[in-house]
Amino acid sequence: MHRLAHPLGSGSRPETVRPRNGTAAALLFLFAGLACEAGPPAFGESNNGESEPSSRVAVDGEVEADSSGVEDGSAAEERSGGTVSGAGGPREADSEAARGGSGGANPSVGDEPSTSAGPSGDGSFNGSEAVARSDVEGSSRSEEPGRRVEEWGTERFPYPDAMRGLYLNAWAAGSSNRVDALIDLAKRTEVNTFVIDIKDASGYVSHRTEVSLAHEIGATEEIRIRDLPGLLERLEEEGIYPVARIVIVKDPLLIEARPDLAVQDTAGGVWVDSSEIIWLNPFDPTVWEYHVDLAREVAEMGFPEIQWDYVRFPDAPRGDLARAVFAGADGRTKAEGIRAFLRHARSELADVGVLSTADVFGVTTSASRDVGIGQVWELFIDVVDAALPMVYPSHYWRGSFGIETPNAYPYEVVYRAVRDAVRRSNAVEGAGVTRPYLQDFSLGEPSYDAAEVRAQIEATYDAGVDEWVLWNPGSRYTEGALEPVGGFEKEPMVRVAGGIHPVSRRRTVIDSVRAAREAEEARARALRDSLEALPDSVSGPRSEPADTAGQAREEVESEVAADTVRASGP
Repeated sequence: MHRLAHPLGSGSRPETVRPRNGTAAALLFLFAGLACEAGPPAFGESNNGESEPSSRVAVDGEVEADSSGVEDGSAAEERSGGTVSGAGGPREADSEAARGGSGGANPSVGDEPSTSAGPSGDGSFNGSEAVARSDVEGSSRSEEPGRRVEEWGTERFPYPDAMRGLYLNAWAAGSSNRVDALIDLAKRTEVNTFVIDIKDASGYVSHRTEVSLAHEIGATEEIRIRDLPGLLERLEEEGIYPVARIVIVKDPLLIEARPDLAVQDTAGGVWVDSSEIIWLNPFDPTVWEYHVDLAREVAEMGFPEIQWDYVRFPDAPRGDLARAVFAGADGRTKAEGIRAFLRHARSELADVGVLSTADVFGVTTSASRDVGIGQVWELFIDVVDAALPMVYPSHYWRGSFGIETPNAYPYEVVYRAVRDAVRRSNAVEGAGVTRPYLQDFSLGEPSYDAAEVRAQIEATYDAGVDEWVLWNPGSRYTEGALEPVGGFEKEPMVRVAGGIHPVSRRRTVIDSVRAAREAEEARARALRDSLEALPDSVSGPRSEPADTAGQAREEVESEVAADTVRASGP
């Protein structure tokens, strides 16, 4: 795999697709993860070719979590007509990651892993936290069918050296003008992959399908991509790798026609959550087969990869879930049910040679337990070829990773989330690839532009992963965040440590923040020592008046409190 010096470079298009080697950053976050030591290469600096191995809580909390109040990003998109300044997602909304809740297994969310690894004197990383992509992806899968990464792709659509993708909603994929514009963007930049909606949360199938159940339920009545084979031919000509996205449990059309396939209510009938959303039952085998049939159809049409979305149980308040009945569980937990579907889908599609991947809540990379949606990192990562955690900074609760305003720290949030995924995958035999969905939309302050998007990309590389997909519900992307085919002519800027800085200075800036906080902490300790040295009461002819001593104590206490606040970070 060809590697460029960071990120300047020139040459043919394949060379500008910059996979990062395993000598990624080692960031030791201080004060609950905000300030950190890093060892990423500076701008234009080479890595020398080395490679190495509802109780809603913030992603740092210790409270037992459930999915209460967790908003699905796509739901937010639907309520706002798909704008939300770009918010929304394949993201079954990571709003849980974001808004809180914990999911996944060890360690508890936000915990620093116990490791003896750390940064060496030259800024490189020695240890197991930052690993080369090949270390995570190179082994063959432990369960059938499984293929090595170097065997991925097809003769028609070879797998990219490193996936750099954009999500295309069905309307964009069905518009020749939009497709032309997005292909031109890919030809100018590092982008080499399009993720295309085959069935979204509306339940409509985007193309002219021959799957009989789709016709029976009316899912063919709104064709958005009128010539899907023609689109694939166009992408083949342009050398763009296509991925088919299929939403599972959000399908109002299927539920209306087949209410028996939905989550049921204890009072009878279809269960409806407090947001007026109805859900398919992830345990139901008919639900499985319908979606596998759709996947098989597009795989036989030419798609080399299927991306499952909404492959989970409902994220709803506990009060709502108390009324929910999931038939067919047969003693299985929700996490076991999700694992069973993913394993089944992968096995059923093995004969058509298609990859099977899944979008998951971002919080699953870091949290210690399932939030009730059935996504636990260690229980799905070895039955998919790739997992796509939706690590959108805007969707993390205040205080996640110790950061008061996660949306303002895109580098830090994505680095921590992706690093945790890499570490946990390393402990699972046959683990699939980690390929995060990154945020290219604005939701809250600050608004996202090139610096915020590029910061997430750099954080992904620094955490030891060289693949990513950008998400924007309107499929409109920030070109300034993408590396041009000939390399960056001007050093890109990134948002790190709460400000905008040149990408080559991200290490210096983070170190400076750390040093400043250490100094503030030392000052606070010194002031506390001074406070302890003051007498509680004063008497005798040589002592200063008692009220003066009390006033001095109050002044020191006030100064200690102020320094403590400054030292605690944003």
